[in-house]
Amino acid sequence: MEKIGMERHAAIAYDGFAPATAQQGGLGDLLKLALDFIRRRYVLIFLGIAVAFGLGFSYLKLAPPTYKATSKMLVENEQIRFVQQQSYVSQGSVDLAHLENQIEILKSKPVAVSVIRKLNLASSPEFNRTISGIVPQIYRLVWSYAGWPANASPTKAVDSGRDPSDDLVAAFESRLDCLRVGMSNVIEITYNASNPYLAAKIANAVATAYLAERLDAKAKASRVEVAWLQKRLTELGAQAISSERAVNQYRTLNNIVTVAGNSIGEQQISDLNRHLVEARTRMAEAAARMQRYQTIIGSDPEHLATANADSDAPIGDALSSTIINDLRKQYLDYSRRSAEWTARFGPKHLAVVNLRRKMRDIRTSIADELHRLGEASKNDYMVSKQQVQSIEAQLAKAVSDSRAVNSTESKMRELEVNAKTYRGLYDSFLQQYMRTIQQQSFPVAEARVISSAAPPQSKSKPKSALIIAFSLAVGGALGAGLGLLRDLTDGVFRTSNQVESKLDTKCLSIVPMFEERRLRRRRGSGKDDSDANAHKRLIVHGSDRFWAATQKPLSHFAESIRFINLAVDQALSFTSSKVVGVTSTLPNEGKTTIAAAISALTAQRGKRVIVVDCDLRNPSLSRRLTPEARCGLVDVITGRCSLSEAIWHDSKTNLAFLPLVTEPASLCTGDILLTEGTEALFEELRRKYDYVIVDLPPVNPVVDVRTTTPWIDGFLLVIEWGRTKMDMVQQALHLAPDVREALIGAVLNKTDMRAIRRYDTCHSYPTTYKEAA
Repeated sequence: MEKIGMERHAAIAYDGFAPATAQQGGLGDLLKLALDFIRRRYVLIFLGIAVAFGLGFSYLKLAPPTYKATSKMLVENEQIRFVQQQSYVSQGSVDLAHLENQIEILKSKPVAVSVIRKLNLASSPEFNRTISGIVPQIYRLVWSYAGWPANASPTKAVDSGRDPSDDLVAAFESRLDCLRVGMSNVIEITYNASNPYLAAKIANAVATAYLAERLDAKAKASRVEVAWLQKRLTELGAQAISSERAVNQYRTLNNIVTVAGNSIGEQQISDLNRHLVEARTRMAEAAARMQRYQTIIGSDPEHLATANADSDAPIGDALSSTIINDLRKQYLDYSRRSAEWTARFGPKHLAVVNLRRKMRDIRTSIADELHRLGEASKNDYMVSKQQVQSIEAQLAKAVSDSRAVNSTESKMRELEVNAKTYRGLYDSFLQQYMRTIQQQSFPVAEARVISSAAPPQSKSKPKSALIIAFSLAVGGALGAGLGLLRDLTDGVFRTSNQVESKLDTKCLSIVPMFEERRLRRRRGSGKDDSDANAHKRLIVHGSDRFWAATQKPLSHFAESIRFINLAVDQALSFTSSKVVGVTSTLPNEGKTTIAAAISALTAQRGKRVIVVDCDLRNPSLSRRLTPEARCGLVDVITGRCSLSEAIWHDSKTNLAFLPLVTEPASLCTGDILLTEGTEALFEELRRKYDYVIVDLPPVNPVVDVRTTTPWIDGFLLVIEWGRTKMDMVQQALHLAPDVREALIGAVLNKTDMRAIRRYDTCHSYPTTYKEAA
């Protein structure tokens, strides 16, 4: 038996039906998986998208719209010195600190209060949070959508003279935003409101209130400054006049004469100091000139004649003389000619000797001229020195004379300094006073509106396109997530690939779901009235599904049964008489229908086929085909009747059937199938028939199937599509290793051919059967 089992297992290598191969990795396979998933779970995905779209659309309809209005203001330089600038337009850029200060002023509470009072926002439903109740709320929503003016109010107006509450100011400031535009001096004032006209009106009102506040602040500061300056000018004027009178009285009493504000002695000393400085300067220049000439005289005359005046300062002074300059030009010309003639005629040529004599004479003349210039510079130095000595003597005498009046003049100078100080303070304050008066007459806010806010054409929040796109994306993700969760928790067989991967066996066929219909019964309800068949017990044709494969041979149901027959022939090719057991994991998976269809289709081919109902717990095949049978399988095994007395036949296909008529409750099923009589019966059936198809009970609930492995060549496992759990089938085969070893393959039964295309496009079939002609 072990050897036979190994042969059976080897024979299962069957290629008649090519199931879906394991999917390979790659972009194409991933795309195919995604498309299959969408086809499979498109209902959940569409439902998720529809729900999310409905929620997003409802939000867009119920959420109050927000409109953003923007005005722009240019902040200019603060004009501190109006009179000195002489300009009505500020220059330069505003520093960052000043610009931040202006932004904070724009967002300050005084500006907010001014706008609230001016537009009467306290009575606006958008800001009045004290209004409660469903009716005011609905009226407020209608007010925002109706586009009423900003001062329109569906409620009773609030006294505008009262200060607005802190909550109202906070609500106003929360919708106001002021930002610097880039690196410029422009401030962007943005306000958000549910009404576009109200948003534009408030943005412009904020800019106007800011300008008014700045002008008012400057006017107040100017008034305070003018009052203080007037008082201070009166005091400084009196002090300046008193100090000047004291200076004049002291000068008169002490007989002090001044020239241009100074005494005569001081004026003389000042003039002598100036002349002394000039004389010393001339003497120093003469001394330096004399020293340079002495340096030149002591040098080589030939060096003087050929030296560069730009690099040698003493030579440059000497060249200021016209005579010396002319002599140097002649010398340089003779020197050039001497070099040329020496190279041409030789150094001892007469012309070269004459040129050298002339050059020597020129050097002597230059030396004589330098001695004359040196004597002249020496004389200039002596004259300058005498002048300095004379001025120093005069200055010493003037200083001696002025010491006598120093004590008197020091007191007068003190009085004059006081007078000048008070007069200077008075003049400075007078200028500031005049500047302040002019600023009062020409107020400047140092800011101007360059772009007024206009009512926005579209709302800024919520963004319809973004909300809808987000809703669709979330809905698609939600539907896909639910579909993926459904796939992960499905746990049932839906494709042949799942059968092969989970059970490690071939998926022999995918049998479509059969719709139960009543076929046209043959005459006599399956009984033949002819004389030849009068003695036979005939099977009743009362069910569509048992005979659909023979009565509709061109249908997909019949084709799927042929795949099973072919697989059985190839798998059990080692024996001429094949005993095939048809079982399932659970009841009602269609094993009885598959067993009947296989038997009928095989018998139609002319084979000797018998169907044995071994489902001792639920003999449904016997109840359908032989409801009038009086003896059956158990009677034959126990010897109460012969095999020929228990077998029924089909007159058209010559199919034989051994029913089961004994009540299951009265049987110990496992013991009956293990008896020697059962094994002997099936040996006899193997000799008489080509195929013995055994309708077995399910594997999981009872132990009967495991007792049949000694006399069954191979098993067919029927799995109901979309219902049978994977883990349950795996557990059942794990507990029945003999059945697994002899397993020919599995059959996916009751397959929804419309739905399977959503799980595996390799098994796409038409949705209707092709009937026989």
